[in-house]
Formats: sequence, structure tokens, C-alpha cells
Amino acid sequence: MTGAPAQYKADVIVVGAGSAGSVVARRLADAGASVLLVEAGPQGRFPAVDDPTRMHELWDSPLDWGYRTVPQEHAHGRRLHLPRGRAVGGSHNLNAMIWVRGNPADYDDWAARGNPGWAWQDVRPVFARIEAVDSAQGEARGPLHILTGYEPSPAHLAIVEAAQQAGLPFNPDYNGASQDGVSFMQFTIQDHRRLTTADAYLGPLSGRDGFTLVPGAHVHRLLFEGERCVGVEWERDGVLERGLAGHEIVLSAGAIGSPEILLRSGVGDAGELAAHGIAVQADLPGVGRNLQDHWLVPVIAGTDRQIPASHGLPRTQSHLFWRSRPELAVPDLQPLHFDAPLYERWMEGPPDGVSLMAGLVRPASHGDIRLSGPAPTDPLLIDPRVLSEHADVEALAAAVRLCQEIVAAPALREDWGAYELYPGTLAETDEGLHAYVRESVVTYHHQSGTCKMGTDEAAVVDPRLRVHGVTGLRVADASIMPSVTTGNTNAPAIMIAERAAEFMTS
Repeated sequence: MTGAPAQYKADVIVVGAGSAGSVVARRLADAGASVLLVEAGPQGRFPAVDDPTRMHELWDSPLDWGYRTVPQEHAHGRRLHLPRGRAVGGSHNLNAMIWVRGNPADYDDWAARGNPGWAWQDVRPVFARIEAVDSAQGEARGPLHILTGYEPSPAHLAIVEAAQQAGLPFNPDYNGASQDGVSFMQFTIQDHRRLTTADAYLGPLSGRDGFTLVPGAHVHRLLFEGERCVGVEWERDGVLERGLAGHEIVLSAGAIGSPEILLRSGVGDAGELAAHGIAVQADLPGVGRNLQDHWLVPVIAGTDRQIPASHGLPRTQSHLFWRSRPELAVPDLQPLHFDAPLYERWMEGPPDGVSLMAGLVRPASHGDIRLSGPAPTDPLLIDPRVLSEHADVEALAAAVRLCQEIVAAPALREDWGAYELYPGTLAETDEGLHAYVRESVVTYHHQSGTCKMGTDEAAVVDPRLRVHGVTGLRVADASIMPSVTTGNTNAPAIMIAERAAEFMTS
């Protein structure tokens, strides 16, 4: 890499063309700003992305960053895979397309922590503006189509019936008045094809003057003049390039990528940066801290009946929200169900079956992301500290027991010949169940919180998403969540991006 870097110029540079960055870019372009959107991955159509049934093919593919955690002390020393999207569309290319707004209490808690403008009454209209869906909440016509009212697979009809037989109420709309109960999922799917925010938001920008998309751009660092962030430097095809922003730069690289870029640019804990020889631009100890995620543990049953293939829908179509302890004010469990047996590498079993993935969505365990060295090629040290708080083990154990009850209910046991395979005899005692939880826990793909919003010493951005200690720089993605939302995080990340665009254009 020799010579002066090629340079782009725009009013605003957005880093990351994923669920959040695509939204920010579209809204700012619509407001008349010139926008430069840079993305590390490729642009294009990928059959395994478009087909909702092929989600699992994408993990550890060229479209996945393929992050691994450091060995997890409380999960039998395993290094857990954290799939993250590396293409235009971001992790919306890799996820299960499930649309969950979150619990109103999530946002009221954010506001109560000193973040005005983020209470449920503030963000609910933003969700309505995003969605194109007919629901109990009324008709909405936003850019992103939300699929409801489809015909679920026969196995999922049985799972939902079994959950009701186990004592859970049926909830026709978990994005409505209450999350509680078992429901059929709502999806970002249109015409049997995955619909990402890149499809819905960036599509209309194609060919528009003032909008430039640069794919294949691996960002190295942010550029500063004094306290002001003025540009971005990236590598593309082995060549260094730069973009200069006339107004602002927005990081939407996700809960792993955004803190990494900040740290490599000298924004983070001063002691950690100095240890790697990185000049300190702003001493913000909270960068990379407060890492939160949701966690899953499989409950797998074989079936005597053959499970029919799904067409145009993912293998997961139903889930439930419930509480590990009845006194909890908000559900902390979200098991999701697959009409296929999802065996871990050490498991074996028949080809026909169902998986009820016992899910924890209000974890007590928090971790962090740190640098292993100053170079962009130095791997990150990602440590979620999964199950480091025993309360999370207890909650997941309760979720497993609930899923076992559903598998044993007549709609599955009698009508489908369901028989439990895992945990099976491994969980005959509480000690055995806890060991199984630690051996089999995996990510729910919802990393968040690493650039926390707030005004305390651990906060990275203020309530308008401006990075503390510098000017001209915002973060808009799941990393700004003070606490992870109750449910899948794609919808909240898109809402956060809409709010960022509002702040920048108002």
C-alpha cells in the first residue's frame, strides 16, 4: 500500500451497511444530505440469504465474520461461535428474521437511567413507522414488511398446542399489549424471501445523486482533527482509502465492530490503549464493556412421525415468553422452537424431531470486548462471561424444565410420538441439569451494550447517541443499549437507527 490514499467526501459517513446503518443512510439521504456508506463485506444477492430455510448454511461462511469468544470458564472452557454478518445487509442476512419490538419495560428502564426520549411512549411510534404490517395494533405502512398470518407448519401447530396443554396462554400478538404466552413468530419476510433493511431501505437509493456505497471496505480507524472526528480510513482490495465528512460520522458496525473501531482509533480506556501503543483520543473506559447477550440451551426430541419440510419459512416459527420465577415483573425466558433436531457436535439422534431452544433474554452475566494488539488484523478478545452469574444457570434450567413439559404434552407425545433425547437422563438431577446447561449453552446472536448510552462514567454515548469526549461522531446500533431488550434485537437496532436519523435531522 503506497501513495496517498484515495479520498471520498460526503456530508455524512456511515460505517456499516447492516440493520442499523442502512436505515441511517436512507433517512439522511432522504433529508438531503450526501451520504457515504462503507461496508466491510460484499454487495450482491446470495441464494442462501434469500431463502429463509437456509439460515444455518450462512454460519462460518464467507458472509460471517466468524467471531469466537475466549474460552468460557463457566461453559466448560468452550470458545463459543458468535455469527455476525459481513455483507451489505449485515447480520440481517444471517438471523432468523424474527421481529420482536421488546418489552415496554425495557425502554422505560433506559429512560429511567437518565436517557430522556427513550421511554416506550417515545419509541413505540418509531416502530410503527418502520413496519408494514396488518396487526392488532392497526395497519402500518413503513418500509419493512412484517409477515404475519401465514400458515405454520404442522409441527409448529403441535408445539403451540402442546405449550398450551403445559399451561401457557396463547398470545396472538407478542408485539401487542403483552409478550406473555406462546405465539407464532412475526418475520421480516416478503414473497417467501428474506427481507433485510438493506433491501427495504437502500433499494430506493440506487443511482441517487449524493449517495455512495463502498462495499469491501475494512475500516482501520477514525480520523480526528483535535477533538473532532472528520473521517474514516479503510482498506479495500489491499489499498488504503479515506472518506472525509463535512458534518458527522455514524458508527453502525454492531456491538462487536463499533467498539473495535473506537478502540483502534484511540477512543476507550486510556490504560488499555497505552498498553497497545495507541494514542489516546478520548479516555472512555466504557468502550467494549457491558457486553450482553441472550443464551440458548437445546431441548431436543425425536418424533415417530416424519417432519415435513418448510417452504418459504424458516424452521423456527413459534416461540414463547415466560418467567423463570413467578414474581418477576417482566418475562426473562424466550424459548424458540424448530421443527428440526439441532444437534450439537457431541450429540447424535434421528433425522426427524423438534428442538425447543430454552432461551434466557434478561441475563445477569455481562462481559467485555478488548484488543489483543493495535493492528486491524489482531483478533479481538471477546469475553461475554456466559453463566458467570449463577442466576443465569438457574433461569436456563427453569427454561429447560418448561421445554421438557411441552415435549411431554399430548399434542407432541401422543400425536407425533415425541420422545425426549436431550437433555434426557443427563438432567435427572439439578446438578446434572446445571452441568448440561454449561455444556450446551450457545449464543442467541444478540450481542449488545458495548457502547452504552447514558451520562454515567461507564457511558460511551449520550441520549442523542453522540460519543462523549469528541465531536462529530455518533454510534447507532445495538451497542448503545444500556441493557439488552427482552427478545430478538434486530427490531430494536432498527428503531435505534431511526432515532439517530431523527436526532441528526431535527
